[in-house]
Amino acid sequence: MKKILLLSLALMMCSFAVLAQAADTDPVNNIPALGPMHTIAGDSMQPANDIVQNIASDKDLSIFYNFVSSANLTETYKSKGPITIFVPANDAFESLSPGKLDTLSKPSHVWELTHILAYHAVAGKFSAKELHKLINKHKGATTLTTLSGGKLIAKIDGNNNIVLEDETGGQSIITRFDIAQSNGVVHIINKVLLPKPKAV
Repeated sequence: MKKILLLSLALMMCSFAVLAQAADTDPVNNIPALGPMHTIAGDSMQPANDIVQNIASDKDLSIFYNFVSSANLTETYKSKGPITIFVPANDAFESLSPGKLDTLSKPSHVWELTHILAYHAVAGKFSAKELHKLINKHKGATTLTTLSGGKLIAKIDGNNNIVLEDETGGQSIITRFDIAQSNGVVHIINKVLLPKPKAV
């Protein structure tokens, strides 16, 4: 079953990559500067390394890395891509509702965990500037389709931060952006994105 899930994710990545590449070519004028709260970081990450190698090297992303390993998504996130991943920092996981982090750590909840992790990834390479372009092109908000098949809404807040809204209405801000990877790009976010519960 896990091999089937990985194959499904790979197929979804291929189809969405075509759409993402088409979106990247749309010229949009008057792109605002990034918000003052943004900082380009990720000193421990190297552009020559893939997403999994780089996440493993950043101690502030250890929970996400450990979850990727336990959910058997390592090969998916090491694939050629390109992939854009919105990675919650450790603080984001620790601020989940009481007991949620422990629940996701249990082997019996591996499918829920896999669904949540895949919800944080989008096929294609979307820099912060490209996200701004898409948001402006769509008059203030653009919809991104994740590897899980779920939807994220990207918009700009009053401080010119890029905000991601999940399917439950939760919002997360990109706090570190444009961290180059050999197979895509990583943006760090301050909240865990939660998809609608998947029917089983």
